[in-house]
Amino acid sequence: MAIGDIIWTYFNGTWHQGDLPVMNAADHGTWFGSLVFDGARAFNNVVPDLMAHLERVNNSARVMGMTPTKTAKQLEALTLEGLEKFAPDAPVYIRPMYWSREGGVSVITPGADSTAFCLCLEQVPMPPMDAGQTLCRTQFIRPMLSMAPVNAKAACLYPNNGRMVREALARGYNNALVADPLGNVAETASSNIFMVKDGLIRTPVPNGTFLNGITRQRIITLLDKAGRNVEEATLSFADFEAADEVFMTGNMAKITPVVKFEDTQYAIGPVTKLARKLYWEWAGA
Repeated sequence: MAIGDIIWTYFNGTWHQGDLPVMNAADHGTWFGSLVFDGARAFNNVVPDLMAHLERVNNSARVMGMTPTKTAKQLEALTLEGLEKFAPDAPVYIRPMYWSREGGVSVITPGADSTAFCLCLEQVPMPPMDAGQTLCRTQFIRPMLSMAPVNAKAACLYPNNGRMVREALARGYNNALVADPLGNVAETASSNIFMVKDGLIRTPVPNGTFLNGITRQRIITLLDKAGRNVEEATLSFADFEAADEVFMTGNMAKITPVVKFEDTQYAIGPVTKLARKLYWEWAGA
């Protein structure tokens, strides 16, 4: 699924230009969904938190029962080599991927040592900084660890997220605010979520139903250093309906303001603007 026009893919020891076919019809990853990936960003001559993303993709592979074929340092070197094929300030989405070629002891389990790898670098513009998102509720929920490999960035989790977004789009919204199995807010269908009420910044506590995002962690750290403590808490939909401002964090757009949740509307408030300012100053972009 190419979303950019300029793509370079590293596969089988060589860089290839374009959207290269890499999976076979009988690969375990094709058949049983044993594929993991991560997404880092290059923009304005910086690549923030690259190592954290590369370490996470290796951990995701292990969670799924695969053996990573490269160290994080090797992945870093490959990424920097590939980025030289783009203009220095090009906005690039960095996507390392692992999947299993063969089954293991059971055909359903990945063969730990049959891991395939590719690295896809795709030029994708950063979204407009003032593009606010609209959220609605959804009938679908985030699974727990006992239900799905939610402690990995696994491709098999995303069809569930996709049906959340389809439902939201059908209702005229951009995205969905999603509950965990207990009915508390977990995240959106595609990113972590923050809310502000009377100056207090809060975000759902990681409870094993969603990834504790790398950009999420970075924003919490930056706000804390700026004297704005972030409380990780169990939050309800009513908390978001009563909020003064809401924003999302994720790798693709970093900090995205939310301007509406169901019938509740928000201004793009001072904390959202501060989080964005702090992130860009830290990244050196």
